[in-house]
Amino acid sequence: MALLLPPIHGRLAIAGEWSPPREDFESLSPADRSQVVGRFPQATAEEVRAAVAAARQAYPAWRRTSRIVRAEYFDRLAQLIKRDTEAIAELMARECGKNIAECRAEVVEGLHMVQYVFGVGRQGIYGDVVASEIAEKDSYVRRKPWGVVAVITPWNFPFAVPLWMLGPSLLEGNTAVFKPSEDTPAVGQKLVELFQEAGFPPGTINLIHGDGAVGELLVRDPRVNVVLFTGSYEVGKRIQELSAGMPDRIVAAEMGGKNAVIVCDDARFELAVNAGIISAFKTTGQRCVSASRILVHEKLLDHYAEAFVATARRLRFGDPLDATYFAGPVINQAAMQKIEQYNAQVRQTAGVQLLLDGGPAPGIHPGGCYMSPFIYRTEWRTDLPALREEVFGPHVALIPFRDDEEAVRIHNDVDYGLSLAVISENYRRIRFFRDECDYGMGYVNLPCIGAEVHLPFGGVKKSGNGHPSAAGLVEVVTHKTAWTINHGTEIKMAQGLSARID
Repeated sequence: MALLLPPIHGRLAIAGEWSPPREDFESLSPADRSQVVGRFPQATAEEVRAAVAAARQAYPAWRRTSRIVRAEYFDRLAQLIKRDTEAIAELMARECGKNIAECRAEVVEGLHMVQYVFGVGRQGIYGDVVASEIAEKDSYVRRKPWGVVAVITPWNFPFAVPLWMLGPSLLEGNTAVFKPSEDTPAVGQKLVELFQEAGFPPGTINLIHGDGAVGELLVRDPRVNVVLFTGSYEVGKRIQELSAGMPDRIVAAEMGGKNAVIVCDDARFELAVNAGIISAFKTTGQRCVSASRILVHEKLLDHYAEAFVATARRLRFGDPLDATYFAGPVINQAAMQKIEQYNAQVRQTAGVQLLLDGGPAPGIHPGGCYMSPFIYRTEWRTDLPALREEVFGPHVALIPFRDDEEAVRIHNDVDYGLSLAVISENYRRIRFFRDECDYGMGYVNLPCIGAEVHLPFGGVKKSGNGHPSAAGLVEVVTHKTAWTINHGTEIKMAQGLSARID
């Protein structure tokens, strides 16, 4: 690890003011748990209420601000992100353990979201002119913001995902209360510091720190109109349950996946191996779109398994601040224990062929949360939870299939539907998988990880409730209104209804 830096002093940001530092919990580096990245306050119920009140108070003036002027704030934010790219990436690598090369890419992804928001705002398009059946009438569909948006984000993308949510929300005239993951509060705080430096008015974005209890306080506040969440299914389900009794509450939840790469018998072999490796082990398997299942045509499976395992053995895991490593540690000791429980489950299951027995790797650094790849081969079965539940670590199964129909059946036989990759040269079978598989994001001859901000990001089934992030979020943080104007001098009704009053 690089030279130790002094711990960051955590603060809350409410109504444009920073609270005095408070040390209720620590953010530790997963690469070396003896390193304290920062100490942060756990927001109290009163502070959560104050943050929501600040957002509510700032909303009318922000909503009435020109959309183009709102977009101009994001141009200033983009310049600050460019200036601080390396510092943000290094902080992220220290706090969440992601390799510095991936962290730099994530900062660029966040920058792209900010640039996208600025560009869309400059277009000035926020509705449609719609024909009326009455010639004297003009009809419009206009978008209006909902109000206060709660943004609750995960640790694995602590910079880009908040910007996916905050960018469209604020551009469209909403105000926000942002709660970053308790595992990456330092990156969340840095982001809000940049928003403030860019000149966003007080109260438009408020920062609260803390664990799930703080998030629940935020969700329970009836003054919050929209909740944007990325994380686990269990938490997302809880948010939806708490919101069900609020008739004007919108929830957009992305809740993980059990993703797959489908390798067909006509696949380019080297591309297929590399796509599987990247999908399974980049970010140490800790992406909601990571693949823990690789479905391989039975004709290729022996050859593919040999090449896949040989490639996995060459992967180097280590210091996240060293770009020469493929990936870093997992986020914390609880994650290690969870992953190892799934590994143990597989080891104890009859009929499963263990190809690479990975797991905790204390030899990389005794104080770090390092794990090595775990790979096994099995027929598809429904009695092994590791095949059906999200592991969120370097754990992958190689599963044979006989034909395209069986591949679709296996792919869809889980409760999730987030990301999918198909490796094939046959455009007809590619189209078949496109139409028959359950997913939100599909890739062809690519890994199943990756995102571009101008595309929607979300899934189906347990992976999400149909409201995507990134560019697709504009549909969530605004609601459509109809506005009809009569330019005639008398009333004419649609559907032939008479306007006569006898």
